[in-house]
Amino acid sequence: MNILVDKQNGVCTITLNRPKVFNSFNKEMALELQKTLDDCSKDKSVRAIIIRGEGKAFCAGQDLAEATDPNGPPLQSIVREHYNPIILKIRNIEKPVIAAVNGVAAGAGANIALACDIVFAKEDAAFIQAFSKIGLIPDSGGTFFLPRIIGFQKAMALMMTADKVTAKEAEDMGMIYKAVSNEDFDNTVNTFANKIAQMPTKGLGLTKRAMNASMTNDLKTQLELEEKLQTEAGNSYDFQEGCAAFLEKRKPNFKGE
Repeated sequence: MNILVDKQNGVCTITLNRPKVFNSFNKEMALELQKTLDDCSKDKSVRAIIIRGEGKAFCAGQDLAEATDPNGPPLQSIVREHYNPIILKIRNIEKPVIAAVNGVAAGAGANIALACDIVFAKEDAAFIQAFSKIGLIPDSGGTFFLPRIIGFQKAMALMMTADKVTAKEAEDMGMIYKAVSNEDFDNTVNTFANKIAQMPTKGLGLTKRAMNASMTNDLKTQLELEEKLQTEAGNSYDFQEGCAAFLEKRKPNFKGE
């Protein structure tokens, strides 16, 4: 299996499982990840998603053996049919998606991580915009997300030089949420995911929708969207439960509805 799936307590952990090639993507793994993300989107029991890598790496990007195979898919198909759908699915799932970067995240692997809502990284992990090393441009949303996250100048330099960014450097520049010691990494990620899976998933999903739109909206359009989504959130079960729990001084029991 190129993708391993484990569902527990409202959290679905998706593991990229090609450790011998540092979890680099081939067509089969890309399509399996797409299907798994679709399944998570439809499964009401899943209220948070973790994407991680098996072994030493998170993901080394594209498997170049496939990309250079005369009988393999052309580069255009790899981008259009493998990576673009993954990025859109991660952004359009109205549930929190957490990247647990357990090792090197390079090329498309780095940009898949940065497309997630929240990124944790082991202290010895690294992020590399490796495309320029082989004469390519950043894909998988890299030219969209990275300059918005860290600014135009830093993003351009990292894309042109393919310099390695350590987890601590990534945290300091706002590229990721948190760098975590190797010893505490799994527990930190799992604790966070379990916490967020018990929160009002409906409201979190609407927050994600608003944040997606803010990438391109002007202020007036964004304010109007906030009004619309706030009204939708206010009609949810979780809003009623949250208010009742606050007034009754008890812990809320959110359902994600």
